[in-house]
Amino acid sequence: MRGRLLAGALCGALALVGFSGCGIPERTEVQIDRRKEPATEPGAVNAGRQEPPTRMMSGDDPEAFVRNFLSAAAGESDRAYYRVKQFIDPQYRNRLQEKRGSEVELTVVRLTDTRSVYDGPRVTVTIVVQQVGVLRTDGTLAPPVSGDTEYTFGLRSVGQPGATQNGASFFVTEPPNVLLLSDTALQDYYASQVIYFWSSDRTQLVPDLRYLPDTVPNERRLNEVVKWLVGGPSDWLRTGVVGLPDRTELINNATGGDGRWEVNLDMPGDDRTQIDQLITQLAWSLRDFDGELELKIRNNSVKVENLAGRRSSHSLYPLLLEGPQRYCVFEGAIHPLADEPSAVVPIDPTANKNVVSAGLARSGEQILAALVVTTGGGKQRLIVGTGRGPVTSFAKGQDFKEIGSPVWLRSSDPRQPQGLVVADGKLYRFDQNAHTTQIMLNLPPGVVTAVAASLDGQRIALIAGGGLYVAAVNLLDGGGVTIGPSRRVSTSLTGLSAVDWNDEYRLLVAASAARPAIYQISVDGVSQTRLDPDPRAKVTHLSAFPVNSTIQVSSAFMYEANGVAYRTDSDERISSAQVAGVSPPPAGVRQGNPSAPFFLF
Repeated sequence: MRGRLLAGALCGALALVGFSGCGIPERTEVQIDRRKEPATEPGAVNAGRQEPPTRMMSGDDPEAFVRNFLSAAAGESDRAYYRVKQFIDPQYRNRLQEKRGSEVELTVVRLTDTRSVYDGPRVTVTIVVQQVGVLRTDGTLAPPVSGDTEYTFGLRSVGQPGATQNGASFFVTEPPNVLLLSDTALQDYYASQVIYFWSSDRTQLVPDLRYLPDTVPNERRLNEVVKWLVGGPSDWLRTGVVGLPDRTELINNATGGDGRWEVNLDMPGDDRTQIDQLITQLAWSLRDFDGELELKIRNNSVKVENLAGRRSSHSLYPLLLEGPQRYCVFEGAIHPLADEPSAVVPIDPTANKNVVSAGLARSGEQILAALVVTTGGGKQRLIVGTGRGPVTSFAKGQDFKEIGSPVWLRSSDPRQPQGLVVADGKLYRFDQNAHTTQIMLNLPPGVVTAVAASLDGQRIALIAGGGLYVAAVNLLDGGGVTIGPSRRVSTSLTGLSAVDWNDEYRLLVAASAARPAIYQISVDGVSQTRLDPDPRAKVTHLSAFPVNSTIQVSSAFMYEANGVAYRTDSDERISSAQVAGVSPPPAGVRQGNPSAPFFLF
């Protein structure tokens, strides 16, 4: 995708340098990823630090020039305006009004089309874009503030066609009064870095995605991460997490090297439990740092901790090490798949009937079970039970016309487990007594069609009104649940039908851009990658076991399309022969298809 971002663009400009007859693509293609292994861990150190391109690197290639112009702002913010102005004709540079310090913002856009009109040596370029977000100096990508779908600017040829002057043939004239950055440049010149904040009840660390310029040297990366933690969480997470105490400040710079690191904070109070939690927060936010970390409060050393040791002793997620087990619904009952030898159905047989879909989860030694079952009159009902397994007692909820697959919030109090479910186009909270309460969402009008909960249980993804959203979860004392302001995820995809979490900051989304497919999309919409499975029909059910640091397994998900279930670890359809505990049918009797596959973990 990156190498072809402007394929076919600027045809008029290409004619200036001896090319003609090229077409403009209708939209940018989505990159296809056929890898089985998990993607690179966020925060990993890049082997080769990349500098953003300079004006002279494009020579007399207008396509490369525009691509480089949309990458020039990448890097550390204090010189962003300087880098961009090198691409702008000197007589037009004062049109780009500079901001300073934390006010510097980059407008991140996704190119969907490019048009060009030329008149002699002058070319007028119009780029058609989708607004992705605003990159701030704290590494957060905030939602878009502009509704602009086009930007128009000129290109002035410096020399004769085919010749270069000072290594480049173009300047930008009449530039937009914003610092533009393409989504591919954000991925090319920044590292994804996940930092962590404690949930509002301080029981669970919650990931927060940031972007760190590749040009930041290793010895300063520690300082940048600590500054982000001091600055607090991203806006959309604030309702579900807590930052460091008010008035916390970094004293001097966080420093270190050769396996010894030092962080010195001016932090109010002397709560030893909170300080210990801060060490855990730092250890995971600096997950690719090893060695000894010394934490000082107002220049006084309060803790020295081995970072790798702290991560080892304080895992992010309370998961059983045997990993997830695969299940499906077959002929109205839950069954494990045949290649899960240790899996058993944790539901009493008397309740395991008339099942449409299910959401099962482990909470310590407890099994949390939420089943959608059919009732008389063509209605569906949510029934909920908990126990050490098999679950024998189920509470019955109200009837709906149609209920989606229920999901459990894993960070909820195990004494008062909570879950979410979509029913008749609305989002509901449910508890262990199957009581459902509608959750009011601050979203544009439209039905809710899917919900998924992250592994930390403090974030959800929604498909509502045809759009993709993420939001923070706030679990209240007494078992209540509130959903924070939803953030729309910018994507060029249409026909969204199913969603689940693929890892800490990426979603799996079933959609149909040109044809049905499954995509991996970051929570801020920057990256969208079409994955290898080809469902050939609308995906109506999607279930994943998220990649995580506790259980080292590659990305695994299952889905249902056109009434047929599939697993992606073996790229095959799930047949009745692959369902455990199923006897071959009598001669002449045709069995149904396994459906609604899911993981228990």
